[in-house]
Parts: sequence; structure tokens; C-alpha cells
Amino acid sequence: MALLERILKARPSPAAGRSGLLGARDAGQPRPAGSGLPARARAEDKGARRPGASQAGGRAGAPRSLAAMPGPRTLANLVEFFGKDGFGRIHEIQQKHTRDYGKIFKSHFGPQFVVSVADRDLVAQVLRAEGASPQRANMGSWREYRDLRGRAAGLISAEGEQWLKMRSVLRQRILKPKDVAIFAGEINQVIADLIKRIYFLKSQAEDGETVTNINDLFFKYSMEGVATILYESRLGCLENSVSQSTVDYIEALALMFCSFKTSMYAGAIPRWLRPLIPKPWQQFCRSWDGLFKFSQIHVDNKLRDIRCRMERGQRVRGGLLTCLFLSQELTLEEIYANVTEMLLAGVDTTSFTLSWAVHLLARHPDVQQALYREIVRNLGKRHVPTAADVPKVPLVRALLKETLRLFPVLPGNGRVTQEDLVVGGYLIPRGTQLALCHYATSYEDANFPRAKEFRPERWLRQGNLRRVDNFGSIPFGYGARSCIGRRIAELEIHLLVIQLLQHFEIKTSPWTKTVHAKTHGLLMPGEPIHVRFVNRK
Repeated sequence: MALLERILKARPSPAAGRSGLLGARDAGQPRPAGSGLPARARAEDKGARRPGASQAGGRAGAPRSLAAMPGPRTLANLVEFFGKDGFGRIHEIQQKHTRDYGKIFKSHFGPQFVVSVADRDLVAQVLRAEGASPQRANMGSWREYRDLRGRAAGLISAEGEQWLKMRSVLRQRILKPKDVAIFAGEINQVIADLIKRIYFLKSQAEDGETVTNINDLFFKYSMEGVATILYESRLGCLENSVSQSTVDYIEALALMFCSFKTSMYAGAIPRWLRPLIPKPWQQFCRSWDGLFKFSQIHVDNKLRDIRCRMERGQRVRGGLLTCLFLSQELTLEEIYANVTEMLLAGVDTTSFTLSWAVHLLARHPDVQQALYREIVRNLGKRHVPTAADVPKVPLVRALLKETLRLFPVLPGNGRVTQEDLVVGGYLIPRGTQLALCHYATSYEDANFPRAKEFRPERWLRQGNLRRVDNFGSIPFGYGARSCIGRRIAELEIHLLVIQLLQHFEIKTSPWTKTVHAKTHGLLMPGEPIHVRFVNRK
């Protein structure tokens, strides 16, 4: 509560001409016209239907203004997030607010006004109404850091024409399954090292089977795999003896991933409060400094290698980074930014998903046995799979979909409306932040029967699942702004799950307590997961 108290004490008086965190009237009461607030902050007062407003789930008759939309009071929301660790329970708050206020509701988060959409059909209609260059929400602190340090934006933080250019360049290399299939060999080499690492860790365990805190293991696997693709080099994360430079690198990345929560604080605290509450913004900047520094070191190493080969007259061939250098479609600063942001997006997302998947398999041996039988029947017990083999094991793909439905890496997604939009009978003015509540829709029985249950078979094509139902669970996003690293992440997870089950029967450990989900920017296990890997005969 200390942070909340400092905010309340420090906010300027509305009489002084500044609207602080709580300077606006209650969310349910319209403000008088000309109140002095910016147009975007007055979004909820726009009542009349504007000509040309797009329809998204609109009802018959004139749309209602945002002043009529239900939602939590501003003070209650601040107490929830700053006083009750709401940042760690965003997924639960989504569900609570949906129960309390319905499938579409408004809220104030610090200086930000947000409309949340927690209905599968409305989410689908909002996403389908997007233009060629959708705008992400809550990226202001990312862009401010880049302006402060003179850094280029990457694909995650860029907008408009700049984003379209980067997307066009990168999608040629990593967006389609056939494009990422060429990385299967490198990924399988990393998997071979991971399997060796598991055997080593088992040999050190008291029972000869348990590997403790598997997310640490999968974090190193994910980092090694992503770095192999992005940097075209190995870091040695899975070696029994890891170099100090790699240890420093891992620690720097861990600090960066912790900054997700810091970035939320940074975005929720207005600039005028930073002198009084400087730590979140300082940590946010320091974390980005570290990740850019380490990414730049590896990019520069690869660039020197390419230049040396060219000076010797040698043929230069390589992967993603080499292609970006040689094509010259992106500047060097843009390459730094994109590699840095893709690394940030690709490591924890994959490691958390693998941790949840292995935990679920250990708790559901019947599902695990069905998966193993399918793998043995269609691939064999020791066949090293390629990308072409993945479609032969549909239950493995269904496992990933069901894991991401229950534990979506991003419990919600943000957009900024680029034109007036009618959603659920409300007029949403241009420039309004939308929060698409994917966690809430994933747990709706109307979208997924017996939604709380782990049932991968629900994703097998049986003719009874309409495509629109997929909008209840879209962990990689949808449309032009969907996750560009999706195919790489899927390949890393599919190939590893197949080979883990070829080598081991995965069982629960008595050391593992009940594992709850926690939001730390991403949805992660709130407690360590310990697993027994029993050798297959």
C-alpha cells in the first residue's frame, strides 16, 4: 500500500489545472464538455453515434456512450493493483471483472483509460475490423525508452509504416512453417544437449529421477534455441560447466524478463510522479540497457565473421541474421532492435509453455500414454523428428493448443482503436485502449465445454469445432499483428515434447506443491515445478 499512498498524497489538485490519477470524476458519471481533459481521456463521454463508425457486435438502435458502460471505480482499481498485488493476478482480475460487470467493461489504470472485451465473438469482430497496421496498446514506455537512448524500434514496439516495413522483411524468413522447417536441425542439436542435461541432473538426484525447477531447465533450452536461430551461434547454456560470460548473459536476460512487471508500473505512473517514485522507471531502463548490450555483442560478433569471410573472398551463407545483413533491408540499429525484442519475446514464452505442458502430462498419465502410443506408432521410439513429422502426431499439436488455452502466455492483448468502433452496443471512439481478455474467454464453458478440464482431444479435427470457436483461445494473436515467432516456438515445443516422451515417462514429484498461475507480465508458474523423468525401456 505504500506506493498507492505516495500516489494519492502526491497527485496535484484538479483545481490547479492538472488531472491526476484520481482527478477525473467517477467512471460512471459523464464529465461536462470542455473539462480540460485531453480528447483521448474524454473518450467515455462521447455519446452520439459518429458517422462512419464501424460496427463490431453492435445492437439495434443508437449505440450507448462509454459513460453508460459498467466497470470498477478508479480508486478500487488502484487499490486492487497497487495494494493487493493485482499485477500478479491480472488473469484472475479479468475473470472477476467479467463476472461483476459483464463481457465488456471500462476501467482506469493509473492515467490510462481502458475498455476490456471478454467475449469470444466481440474479440473476433474487433480483430477482424483491424486495418493493415494495427496499433498495440501500452507500448508508450517502450517507445519512450528508445527515444531516450536513441534506439530504433523493433517489430514489437514499432507502429505504422515502420512496422509494416519490418514485418514485410521478417515474415519472409520466419512466419511460414516451410520457412522455419530449415531450423529443425539446429533445434534438434539443442534438444540433444537438453536430453543429456536431464540424464546428468537425474544422476545427481537422490532418487535418480527428479529434476527440480524444470522452468530453469526449459529457460536455458529456450534461450539456447532462440539464440541459435537469431545469433547463428551457441551460448552453451546447457553444458554441465557454463562459462561465466554465459552465466552473466543468463542473469541479464532474467533481469530483463523481470522487467515486464516493472514496465507495468512504469506505464501506470505518470511522468510528473517519477521524481517521487523513480525506481520503476529506472529499473525498466536499466533492464533494457542490459539486453540491448548483450544482443549487440552477439550481433556484432556475427557481423565481424561475415565481413572476414567476404574479405577473404569466401562464399557467405547462413541463417536469419546473415540474411538480414546481406539484404540490407534493415539498418544495423533496426537489426539490433529486432533481435533484442524477438529474444525477449521468445525465451520465457517458450519456457513457461513447456513447463506447463510437462506439468500437465505428469498429472494426466492417460493423456501422456496416448501421446506416447501415437509417437511410437507413427514415428518410432528413437526416430529424431523433423518439421515434416509433426503433422503425423496431431495429439502433440493438440497438447500445445490445450496447454496454451489453460495457460495463455499473455492473458490479454492490447489494441488502440484507429477509428470509431461500435462494440457490444457501445461507441468506442478512435484512440481508445482496448484490452482483449483471452484468459477469461479461454475458461468460458460456452466456448470450450468443461473448460476447466485438461482435454487436448478437444482440438482434434472432428467436424464439431467451428473456426469461430478458436477466438476463445488465440494465444499467438490474430491477423497482421499476430506473433511473428509463432512457427519457431511451435517447432521448438513440438520437437522437444516428442523426444522427451521417446526417452522418458514423466511423473509428478512429491516435492511439487500445488502450482498456481501467476502473472508477471506473462502467465507463469507461481511455484517451482519438480518432475520425475523415468527412463523408457
